[in-house]
Amino acid sequence: MESILEIREGCVTPAQLLKSLPFTRFLERYKQEYLDDLGQRDERYRDEWQHRSSFVKSIRARDFLMLLNAGKIEGEALDRARELALFFDGGFHHFRTRSYSRLVRLQNEVVTQGEVTSATVKGKVTEKARGLSELLLETRRALLDGVGLEEGTRRTPGLNAFPNVTAGEISGHYFNLPPDYVALSHVPLTIAADIQTGVDYTTPSNKRAKPFYELDHNPFRCEHFRADDWVAVPLSVGSWLIVAYIHKSRGCIEMEPGLLNLFPFANVDEISQGRKPDGIFLFGDPDAADEDLGYWWDAENQLLVGLVPNRDELKYFGYCKKPILTLHNVLTIRAGEVPLHCGCTRYKVRFDGAGAPYIAEMRVKADDMGRIRLERGEDAQMRPIFYGTETGAFACLDGFSERAKMQMQGREVGYNRATGSNARQIVPVSADTEVATGHQLDVLLYANNFRLKAPNASTVDVDMAVMEAITHFRLGERVAAGSTQTFRGARESSYWANPFPLLQDPQGVILHPELHAIFQDSEDRFIKVFERLVARGEMRLGVAHSQLMAGAAADNSDADIAGAGFPNRESVEMQGPEHLAKDLITLIKTVALEKRARLGEETKSVSVTVAIVGDSRTGKSETAEKMEGILDLNLV
Repeated sequence: MESILEIREGCVTPAQLLKSLPFTRFLERYKQEYLDDLGQRDERYRDEWQHRSSFVKSIRARDFLMLLNAGKIEGEALDRARELALFFDGGFHHFRTRSYSRLVRLQNEVVTQGEVTSATVKGKVTEKARGLSELLLETRRALLDGVGLEEGTRRTPGLNAFPNVTAGEISGHYFNLPPDYVALSHVPLTIAADIQTGVDYTTPSNKRAKPFYELDHNPFRCEHFRADDWVAVPLSVGSWLIVAYIHKSRGCIEMEPGLLNLFPFANVDEISQGRKPDGIFLFGDPDAADEDLGYWWDAENQLLVGLVPNRDELKYFGYCKKPILTLHNVLTIRAGEVPLHCGCTRYKVRFDGAGAPYIAEMRVKADDMGRIRLERGEDAQMRPIFYGTETGAFACLDGFSERAKMQMQGREVGYNRATGSNARQIVPVSADTEVATGHQLDVLLYANNFRLKAPNASTVDVDMAVMEAITHFRLGERVAAGSTQTFRGARESSYWANPFPLLQDPQGVILHPELHAIFQDSEDRFIKVFERLVARGEMRLGVAHSQLMAGAAADNSDADIAGAGFPNRESVEMQGPEHLAKDLITLIKTVALEKRARLGEETKSVSVTVAIVGDSRTGKSETAEKMEGILDLNLV
């Protein structure tokens, strides 16, 4: 296992840093990588790299401590001292750009002492990360200055050495796990973190190809589990408590900052008071077999277990995010609610002195997944209430403008930017409270990304019967962008846009009979409510045409593209979602006026919640970005 650098010691001076065990471990790891690189050099320069190799092998941690305390160095000793200082400088930049480091502090007092909270721990965690960065900079500068290498040693904006993740942890024994999973209790639980943003990780794979389906066995093997090799992050995914266990090996551990930028932390008070997890998820299990990829419902322990084996083709953030959302959706369906693979935004609409509506705020409730449940209002009527899951977005950069990409800078955790297609960034788009708070669903649309619309035609079709609209959701058609096993431009179909797991295949074959039966019962109940609300004018159902992949669609001719008002195929991806954004703004204002009429003319503002259902690259996020640009509002 290519291990990571985990730092648990607290150092405050350069001398303490150079004496520490983590520094010695890092030095040995860096030396080995350096030597491996030398071994691949051209044989014609054998003399040079053999000499360099001998020098690197001779380096010890104490050499840097001696250099730090040496005072003035002259003569031949200065040459070696400078070599050492430059080697340390190379290690410094390796730490910043190529290694993976975790700074960890145990914070059991959050549970045992009432005055210490997760909020105060968050402040301590950030302080520790900043302190380590400053200490590394100070040590680097002291070594270089000591040998007369002053060039480039001043602090400059952007030069830092923050660890990838600084974590505040509590003992895993505070967690109420069933006896069959006791080995997991030995993994400390991360309850607060400071992550380094602006980092792009390269993972062995950059697309999903294998399904994450229900298993007929429990993939977790307690007897093989080695707690020291894992980190644990308890997540609040919708209303469910799901604990992600991530293997510390490279190719797996890089998923940690992405998860921390995507989901809210679970409530520490609930953990300390004995709440049992609803699900556990293990990513990168080296002891798992190929057939262990998937999830299993442990009926005896009332626990949902998901697992991804340690395979290069599975080391992609999509195999971390999607399985966790699958666990959320399975739990949601079992609870009689309906998961929606969608983007959902709540628009706050105000009215001016003349009663004209204007959109004042946009609040993201879901970037990719949410759920609706039926709740009874004060008037005793049942209505669909929407709740989100993620506070972040796993955004594909292909469809975003340069302006949008620039706005993400400083908050993003990236994956595989160098691969070109399907480069992704996780960026925060919402607040924990917005995601966790339920709001009545006013508009529910299916996102069609391939059908072209005439220039003057509306891209939002809500003038259809409820069952006609439901047909579009059940068919779930889209044109693929090539980020999964379906090639770019091909049309595919997934029932309800694949609410993870896919409940039936395009031929109508039921894949998960028990879940499918529960889902159908729930669907029937929701359809009855939809029909009543649509008839009363309280809700809209239909199809939103983003045209995002219409230019790539194999069955759209060049004449079709021109007939829809696009100058060429490449322009469709940018202009299509903008057309939809403008039509959605019109619809939102119309719905807002109708809401105000029902509530009374004295109403100053209303919320309009819009969910757009669709699989990857159907235009959900891209349309939201266009709306934000048109309205000049920040998505928060």
